[in-house]
Formats: sequence, structure tokens, C-alpha cells
Amino acid sequence: MSIFDQRGGFFSFMPVVTKNLLLINVIIFIASCIDQDFVVRWLGMFYPASVFFRFWQPLTHMFVHAGFFHLFMNMYTLVFFGSYIERQLGTERFLLFYFVCGFGAALVHTGVMFLSATSMLTAVSEGRAAIQSYYSLINTPVVGASGAIYGLLIAFAVLHPDSKLTLIFPPVTLSAKWWVLIFLGIDLFAGLTGNSMGVANFAHLGGALFGFIMIKIWQKTGKI
Repeated sequence: MSIFDQRGGFFSFMPVVTKNLLLINVIIFIASCIDQDFVVRWLGMFYPASVFFRFWQPLTHMFVHAGFFHLFMNMYTLVFFGSYIERQLGTERFLLFYFVCGFGAALVHTGVMFLSATSMLTAVSEGRAAIQSYYSLINTPVVGASGAIYGLLIAFAVLHPDSKLTLIFPPVTLSAKWWVLIFLGIDLFAGLTGNSMGVANFAHLGGALFGFIMIKIWQKTGKI
């Protein structure tokens, strides 16, 4: 039987929320290939003090990606883990979980930016820094589904800590709980040392934190 059959074609194996999240991300990525500056400026998330900030950006930034590799890695993880977690949580709870993790990522990232911006303004007032650095900070957008994706990773690690996972490259196999701890440790180290190379490390950590809290609450209340 062909995978492109009457039951839904290639995407028929994916549950409904995961499938639609994938499609929306791909559509917006295609739009960004046509006019990246427009998509990023209006849908990427800027610091609230920026002239480019819009109230919808904490939501829309989850669907904008900086390049094909960025999109591919997030969508690969969404399909792999999201399909499994959605079937376990149910459609409505999974949708809530995904967006809470994404908003949590935005909240933590913005909080860290607030600390950085406040420190920078103090340095400017004391003549130790140029105002251009501050404007560069607040006018740099954050994009990507990574915060919500980290929520999915932490959910899988909490619910199935001893499941074995193997990276594509290098082909190393470890338990889910160890992989997630390694990824979170790398993000924390990179965020604290400033070696982020354009990655919003604290957004990743924020998504993981909110995901962990939600899964634990649902476990304690018997909803999983």
C-alpha cells in the first residue's frame, strides 16, 4: 500500500496538532524565503522596549526560523517527539502544553534580556558603554520553535526516562534523561558564559522549565 493513500497520505501517521504545527512552520518558512526581512520584523519577537515589538510576537516567533537547518532540526524533533507526546497527552492537552512551553521560553528569554538591558543602561549612564550596544540588544529578534521543542524533550524524558535514544551524528546511544540533561547543561553553560553563537539558550531553558512543571503537575493530579 502506498503511503499516499486515501487515508491521509504521507502525513496520516501524525496526530492532528503535530501535523498542523509542522505545516504552519513550513508555510511561514516559505514566506520568509520570499521576504525574510518582512517576516522576521513582524513575526519574530523583539524586546518590549524595541520600536519593532508587537503584542502578537510572543506567539508568532515560534513559527519563524532563521534558516533551513534551524527549521529542519526543530521540525524533525517536533514530528519525532511531538507525535508520541500528543498521543499520550491527548490533542487539547498537547496543544496547551506546546504553547505554554513556547510562551514560557519567551518569558524567560525576555527576563534575561531585561537584566542585560538594565545593566547596559547603567553602564551607558556611567560612561562605560555606548548607547548603540543597548539598541543593538533590544532590536535583535528571537525566532524559532526551540523553546516549545525543549518542552517536548523534557516531557519525553520525564515520562520515559530510561528510553534509549541515538543521535543521528554522532551515533551515540543514551537514556532520554541523560540526553536532556546534557542538552540543558550545554545551554546553561553557553548562556552563562556568553558563548551562545546567536542561540537563545535561556529560551530553551525556559521552555524546558515550563514543560517540566506542567508534566509534574499533570502527573500529580492524575491527568497523565
